[in-house]
Amino acid sequence: MKSLIVEDEFIPRRVIKELLSSYGECDIAVNGQEAIDSFRLAHDAKRPYHVIFMDIMMPVVDGLTALREIRALEKKMEIPAGMAVKVVMTTAPNDPRTIIKQFNEGEADSFLVKPISSEKLAKEMVTLELAA
Repeated sequence: MKSLIVEDEFIPRRVIKELLSSYGECDIAVNGQEAIDSFRLAHDAKRPYHVIFMDIMMPVVDGLTALREIRALEKKMEIPAGMAVKVVMTTAPNDPRTIIKQFNEGEADSFLVKPISSEKLAKEMVTLELAA
């Protein structure tokens, strides 16, 4: 399995990487623009991501904008809905409006509230059918 972690803060990025590493290869992006570029490059190389864990609040390009762009690229690439990358938005606990916006506008598959524990991540991977 191949995953992309999109997080601008070092500690949460490191924690998620440590937790996801047991599932397979992990790439890192520090803002939404790098996420869009990484998504495109992975598809060009015929090695697409299975899951993206993306922070909502980031510099350069925020998570919602990056998610919209990734979904637009999938449509442009004619990727069938069932083959679309799973996107889990990560957020601070005091941001419920943004979470609702992610689902309504951004087509996020799920969200996790920080801090992310191994239990939360493992449960999410099973829910997304990326692990048993």
